[in-house]
Amino acid sequence: MAERAEDEKVPEVEPGLSHEEARKVKESRRLRAAVVYEIISTEGEGELRRGFPALWWSGLAAGISIGFSFLAEAALAAHLPDTSWKTIVADLGYTVGFLIVILGRQQLFTENTLTAVLPVVKHRKPIWLIKMLRLWTIVLAANLVGCLLFSYAAASLGMVSPAIEGEMAKIVAHMMENDALEMFAKGIGAGWIIAALVWMLPSSDGAEFSVIFLMTYIIALCGFTHIIAGSAEAMYGWMRNMHTLEQAAMQFFLPTLAGNVFGGTALFAVLSYAQVREEIGDA
Repeated sequence: MAERAEDEKVPEVEPGLSHEEARKVKESRRLRAAVVYEIISTEGEGELRRGFPALWWSGLAAGISIGFSFLAEAALAAHLPDTSWKTIVADLGYTVGFLIVILGRQQLFTENTLTAVLPVVKHRKPIWLIKMLRLWTIVLAANLVGCLLFSYAAASLGMVSPAIEGEMAKIVAHMMENDALEMFAKGIGAGWIIAALVWMLPSSDGAEFSVIFLMTYIIALCGFTHIIAGSAEAMYGWMRNMHTLEQAAMQFFLPTLAGNVFGGTALFAVLSYAQVREEIGDA
C-alpha cells in the first residue's frame, strides 16, 4: 500500500497550476534516454536468458510472418493501375510482416542488433558477448528457415495468383539490381531504422502500430535492404530460377547482413549507450 501511495503521489504543484494540471504535466513528460536505455537493456537481458526452443520457434514464426511483407507489397501492386504512384502505394504492404512480428512479440534478427547488444555494451563481460552471439545465431537461422518455408509455399504451392506472382518477380528483380556495395550501404539504412524503431517503442504510449508502420514504410520507400524480409525475396527468386543461390548469398545476403549489423549495432547501439553513459554509470 505504501508503494502504491508513493506511485500515485501528485507532483508538487507549480504556482498557478492545480493538482490535476500538475498531474497532467507529469504524465506528459517524455521518458529520458537513460530510462529508455534501461528498459531495452533489461528486455535484452531477458531475451539472452531464453532457452533454445523458445528462441527457435519464435524466430521460425517471425521468418514466416515477415514473408507477408513481400506478399502484401506484391498483392497491392497487382491491384493497382500502372501509374507513377503505384510503387509508393504498394510499398505500404511492406509494413504488414513487421507489424505481425513486432506486435506478435516474435523474434526478428534485426531487432536483436539493438536489444541484445545493449546488455553487452553495458556489462562488458565475455559471457554477455557469448550469450549475444548464441542468440543471434539461433534467431538468424530460425528466421531464414521460416523465410525458406514461406518462399517455397509462394513459389511452389500455387498460394497466390499469377498476377501477384508477376509482381513478386518484379520486386525480386528490382532488389537484385543492387550490387554488393549498394546492398551493404542500403543495409546500414535499414539497420539504423529498425534500431531506432526499437528505441522508440517504449515511449510510443499506445501508438505502437503507427510507429512500426511509419518506420518500416520508410525502409520500403527508400529501397533499403533488410536481411530477413529480403531473404524471403531472394529465396523466392532462387526457387523461380531468377538467380543462383551463390548470387543470392554473395550479392544480397552477406553484404546486407553486414550492413544491418553495422547500422543497428556499431552505429545506433553504441551511440545510444554513449548518450546515456554518464547518467547510468558504468556497470
